[in-house]
Amino acid sequence: MHLPPWLAHALRAQRGPIPWSAVVRGALSAGPLLLAGVLADRTSLGVVAAIAAMLAGINDRPGSRRVSVKRIGVPALAGAVGMIVGTYAVEYTGAVTLTVLLTLVGLVAGGVSAVGPVASGAGTQVLVASAIGAGMPLPEEGWLRAVAYLGGGCWLLALRLALPTPGSLAGDFRFDGEREAVAAVYEAVAGLLDAVGTKHATDRRVALTAALDHAQDALTGPRLRRYASSAAERRLHAQYAAALPLAEAATALAWAEEAVPGRASAGPRRLAAAVRENTHTGPLPAPNRSGPALRALDDALLRAAEAFDRGRGEDLHTRRLTGRDLLRSVFGAGGREYGLRVALCFGASAAVAQALHHSHWYGEHAHWYWLPATAVFLVKPDLGPLASRVLCRAAGTVLGALVFAGFALVLPRPEGLIALVAVSGALIPVATRHFAAQTAVVTVLVLALVMVGGEPQASASRITETLLACAIVLLVGHLPMPGQRGGGVRSRLAAAGRAAEAYLAHVLRETERPVLREAGRPVPRGAEPAVRDARAEDTRIEGTRAEDTPTEDARARRWTLRREAYRALAEARTAIALAAAELPALARHSEGTGEIVAVLERIVDTTTACAVHLDDSGRLTPEQVHRLTELLDELGRLDEGRGRVEVRLPEVPLAG
Repeated sequence: MHLPPWLAHALRAQRGPIPWSAVVRGALSAGPLLLAGVLADRTSLGVVAAIAAMLAGINDRPGSRRVSVKRIGVPALAGAVGMIVGTYAVEYTGAVTLTVLLTLVGLVAGGVSAVGPVASGAGTQVLVASAIGAGMPLPEEGWLRAVAYLGGGCWLLALRLALPTPGSLAGDFRFDGEREAVAAVYEAVAGLLDAVGTKHATDRRVALTAALDHAQDALTGPRLRRYASSAAERRLHAQYAAALPLAEAATALAWAEEAVPGRASAGPRRLAAAVRENTHTGPLPAPNRSGPALRALDDALLRAAEAFDRGRGEDLHTRRLTGRDLLRSVFGAGGREYGLRVALCFGASAAVAQALHHSHWYGEHAHWYWLPATAVFLVKPDLGPLASRVLCRAAGTVLGALVFAGFALVLPRPEGLIALVAVSGALIPVATRHFAAQTAVVTVLVLALVMVGGEPQASASRITETLLACAIVLLVGHLPMPGQRGGGVRSRLAAAGRAAEAYLAHVLRETERPVLREAGRPVPRGAEPAVRDARAEDTRIEGTRAEDTPTEDARARRWTLRREAYRALAEARTAIALAAAELPALARHSEGTGEIVAVLERIVDTTTACAVHLDDSGRLTPEQVHRLTELLDELGRLDEGRGRVEVRLPEVPLAG
């Protein structure tokens, strides 16, 4: 018996080793901050700082220290802004105006959340903090609340930067996450080489893409200087860059579906060990140079050995988002639908909460901010399918409230509750593997904070408001929206299509002949506009004239475009998987998109194989030409009349 997708997703949990360093940071974050507030007789500020540290703990995911600055710091700063907005909004406006203002904040925060994970985290904290600032009765002024909130987030960030991790205990304090991420890329290359010619090749290629994305993110976090400032960091950058041609050659071999000798994967594994141990590579086994992809693999191994010894490298083959890219994300189909959905849910929950509050349904103890704050986590599409979020939130809240009610009967106050906050903070890094578990831990922590702040036990009202928020979000989530539904999936597909087009056009520009003859039929020249776009793109990436750049620079641009294409495809895959796990009324809007992204992936894989063959012989094989033509035709048939992939993939101007 197969469970429906929406229920199967709700029961699925992430797996992996316990992140002990994050557990220690969690134990030292919210609990000590609350204790400091109590000892200083500023309990309310301690509660605010502890809430900020708790939300920062949710964002404290595995990765490098450099990435954590952006992942934790930016949302904390956004939350401080939200605290100011909420505090002064309730001070100078009435219930109706406050509701309208919070709805507008939800619209902006929802649209910005479509940019990416960090922006989504910032949008979440803006909304939660604005609700807390407007609804939590605190004696301090708004600016002081914001300082306490920012201080709570920065405290956890300081713990992340200062405390040792497994990488630093091995004598590499600065690069705790970066070195392991780069080593994982070489391991993923070896895994793909082992799977060439088997049914597991596609999954291994997807794993390689994920490893490259993770390493790229780990190395490209914020820095004080524009370039790597130490020899060790430059060496690590060079080791990452050396993995890109290896990944390209391995992808080309997987495309050809020809089994490779077992020793082909031994070289990348030795390189992975050299990265982890920060040592030289030693002799590398050379694969058989019997074909273009194998020759490319051998050449890439030689270049990697040289890069490991030389240790000079700066280019991470990334490109900063431009203002146009950001505006496209915020105001595109995905951003508009995201923002409108968040605004409606946040505004409706705030309106209901205000009505209940002013009708004295809460009695003397007002917690009306819980309702809109809960709706924020329920309405965020990037946190999982709607039905799954609602089920997990309801179950987690009931469990957490019951657990806290039991602890509240026996724990001394406030010391016992402060200890409970510390324990809950330590559990958050483990609980983030499942939304219900995370909700249960956060519920215990929040109820303890409220009681330490001087309010009575509130488990019953917490359960009631959570169930009410679930009902509001379920209702709003299924309302008809202006325009076409599935905007998030369509925007990700469009981005993947643009990236695939840019990559294919760049590779085709390296061909010399403008006409393909396949089965005696000439395909008209049609790539000149796309090639001109590729040259303009090359100039924008490097700031140089594409026609004057040497081969190595052309390859570097190609690797940048390939990375963007595979990253965009992975993001589209994730969005499609989440949409497919919605209830049928919502899932039907993304039907067929999985087939489209699968064709796009095969186009990018084929383009990679073409690029490797062009480097070797300067021309493409009839098989590659035929495969590209078939895939382009198939993409056109799948997307005919739907307009979900905004691409202008060119005709194939290749020479057989």
